[in-house]
Amino acid sequence: MQAMVLHQIHQPLVLEQRITPTPGPGEILLRVEACAVCRTDLHVVDGELPHPRLPIVPGHEIVGRVEALGMGIDALKLGDRVGVPWLGHTCGVCPYCQDQHENLCDQPIFTGYMRDGGFATHVIADAAFAFPLAGFEDPVAAAPLLCAGLIGWRSLKLAGDGGRIGLYGFGAAAHILAQVCQWQGREVYAFTRPGDTAAQRQALALGARWAGGSDDSPPQPLDAAIIFAPVGALVPAALRAVRKGGRVICGGIHMSDIPQFPYDLLWEERQLASVANLTRQDAVEFLEIAPQAGVKPTTTVYPLERANQALDDLRHGRFQGAAVLVPPAAG
Repeated sequence: MQAMVLHQIHQPLVLEQRITPTPGPGEILLRVEACAVCRTDLHVVDGELPHPRLPIVPGHEIVGRVEALGMGIDALKLGDRVGVPWLGHTCGVCPYCQDQHENLCDQPIFTGYMRDGGFATHVIADAAFAFPLAGFEDPVAAAPLLCAGLIGWRSLKLAGDGGRIGLYGFGAAAHILAQVCQWQGREVYAFTRPGDTAAQRQALALGARWAGGSDDSPPQPLDAAIIFAPVGALVPAALRAVRKGGRVICGGIHMSDIPQFPYDLLWEERQLASVANLTRQDAVEFLEIAPQAGVKPTTTVYPLERANQALDDLRHGRFQGAAVLVPPAAG
């Protein structure tokens, strides 16, 4: 098998030949068809998420075919297409797991951070955290749904039922979520980097009611705002943009420090919350909704060996939508 491996933070990934692993009990071996590139992968490579297991193969938006089954696997069979997300395993016994909040598990294992991920031709996954994708014919289009889509969906659930939704940072997650909001009949207000007219045009093409810079004010108060950009300064900006009783949801796993802001921005029962990881129920819900909503991710495809270029292009905003790595076809 081939894999792009991170040996040291702040250093490029290295293409390596490895022995293809064998799945243990409860595990599956996937032949990777596609793996989207997430900003969380950047946070790992750039050292913004502490103490990754090194060396590590990044990647947690994985679509692949089951190539081998470990003992005890009944729900999947060889050849099945499945998706593997960021949450790769939970303990099942801590108070959070027992209370249906496995996204807050005390002893989680995260794909591409604590166990090898999908920047490879093959990957081992916990079968209980792999989701059937029988109705998804295009693995490249399905890959961004496994994190950008799932985290966007969980963020939207926390945002509530309001009709006017602001999306700060119009990248992979926001461009998927905008399509879901459109299907639900909500109004989307898109906030991009100031001057990023390409992202603003994409937002409007996807049905956004308004698009502007993150330093702009929307034409009317929002019911809720979801922040995907890892920029702490957007928190007070979003609080200014929401109505009384509105909600601001921070959807990223990492964010720069939130600056001091006056209490008046939070007063009048505005709410500020973060989203942490996902649950398997989030995946079940969203993977059912995405086809109904007609979600069509915008993707830029890179061969596996160009993973470093994909990460750098993401870092500098050189594409719209999501980057997707495609390994070489099986020989």
